[in-house]
Amino acid sequence: MTKPSADQTQKTDIKISLIGGHRLDGATLHERTLTVSLVGGADVDLTDVEIPDGAELRITKLSLIGGVSLKVRPDVRVEVRGLRLGGVRDTGPTEPGGPTVRIDAWGLVGGVSVHRP
Repeated sequence: MTKPSADQTQKTDIKISLIGGHRLDGATLHERTLTVSLVGGADVDLTDVEIPDGAELRITKLSLIGGVSLKVRPDVRVEVRGLRLGGVRDTGPTEPGGPTVRIDAWGLVGGVSVHRP
């Protein structure tokens, strides 16, 4: 992933399924990803992705049932927004700056878990 300049348009990946979740990694993601499922979560592994300082990678998850399991490097800040029944588990950096992954999780049931090596 590279930090887009002001005149570049950001690419958006869209993943849709009725039943079943999505497995996403650095090779399958662009700056923005939308994953939609009726029942199923998203398993996202970004441990091998170089996110430049100040850049933001954005993942939007829409589902009735299903959460997000996110794996990132220890220096990546994670912001979680949205509405869902289920908490957020993250013990990573909270200060602004550095690389950021933003998760917009919208659903009825499902939390967001952040794992760091």
